[in-house]
Amino acid sequence: MNKLIFLIIFILFSFKPFDGVEGKLFPAMVCEDYNGKKVNLPDDTKGKYTLLGMAFSKDAETNLKTWINPMYNKFIAKKDADVFDPTYSYDINLFFVPMFTGINQLASKSSKEKIKSLTDKELYAYLLFYEGEKTYKEELDFKKKDVPYFFVLDKTGKIKYATFGSFDDKKMEKILDVIEEN
Repeated sequence: MNKLIFLIIFILFSFKPFDGVEGKLFPAMVCEDYNGKKVNLPDDTKGKYTLLGMAFSKDAETNLKTWINPMYNKFIAKKDADVFDPTYSYDINLFFVPMFTGINQLASKSSKEKIKSLTDKELYAYLLFYEGEKTYKEELDFKKKDVPYFFVLDKTGKIKYATFGSFDDKKMEKILDVIEEN
């Protein structure tokens, strides 16, 4: 009985979400930036590490917002930056991508405008929109629509790390480890 409990606990704690996507090339996805300019992922991001946060629903969008300030402050904001602080040297792409697929495409225009109106203008450069029939469910191993997914792509567009849900410090540590290992 104790061995069975130990085995179950071991399996639960050793499970890594997205084991199947890590190491694969991020699938081609055409998004639009705030001004309507097309951005081809991952092609337009190659040459730099890229962090992508993706949300498929209002609930997922709420959790995605928990990532915005920590990610922006860690990787983008340079106010009062100290040149001896290692965070000063990050040169990455960072994008948050609301996804409008299937029936949600019908409300995409009003939803985009609402998102834009609620977003600080300083963050517009980090906001992309995806609208299309393709859900990427199989390619990116999406299991739930009500949580955001977050991907770290290497300089060639391969997925180095994937996670989901709200931001937490352990996920941030893993992201930093992945980016800093190269």
